Amino acid sequence: MSGHSKWATTKRHKAAIDAKKGKIFSAISKDLTMAAKDGGGDPSTNARLRMLIQKAKAANMPADNVDRAIKKGTGELPGVVYEQLLYEGYGPGGIGIIVEVTTDNKNRAAGEVRSTFTKNGGNLAAPGALQFNFTKLGQFVVDAEKSTEEAIMDAVLDAGADDIRNEGDCFEILCPVQAFSAVGEALEKAGIETEDSELAWIPNSTTEVTDPELARKIMKLIDSLEDLEDVQNVYSNSDFDGALLD
Repeated sequence: MSGHSKWATTKRHKAAIDAKKGKIFSAISKDLTMAAKDGGGDPSTNARLRMLIQKAKAANMPADNVDRAIKKGTGELPGVVYEQLLYEGYGPGGIGIIVEVTTDNKNRAAGEVRSTFTKNGGNLAAPGALQFNFTKLGQFVVDAEKSTEEAIMDAVLDAGADDIRNEGDCFEILCPVQAFSAVGEALEKAGIETEDSELAWIPNSTTEVTDPELARKIMKLIDSLEDLEDVQNVYSNSDFDGALLD
């Protein structure tokens, strides 16, 4: 499958934004709640939940917050009812963008996402307009200083991984959605620590952006979308490797 590392072009940028805005605890809490709702509150039998708990610990999220988020998902504590929604749109230069939302107010989320696209030179598209350009896959990121490509291959190929990409400072592991839990468990068993793991929309092909000004406009739109309260993840088919940004 062709395409760039979504981690390399977006994820680190998003992590910096989340840390600055203090949004990361809220985003992880929603993910924990939905994972517990879908697969139960026992991390020993819910691989997705187990990996999210690791992510929460890495972010120094208080244990009480983690516990409350899980219990809201299992119904042990009262909590808001979240909906998971997907929005598709075009950014400056016709770049394709997929936005994942977890919200307790669908109308608010839709209005904010639409407005953000419009204010930043883009437009919201009809459902399904862009999904064919992306494939939803399990994605794991391993720091290149903490493992080797050979060790990762030995651990995950039999578990169902499709692709291992050397991105220089990290390795990106991709797998079908149905193999996500098995690959995560294989990495755990091999003692390979992941920097991140998620079910991500990976572009089937990318659009190279070489104009720095266009790249800035696209990143401003992505920044603005990621800053919205209800937005969990933003994916695009843009490749900024050719744009020299400050």
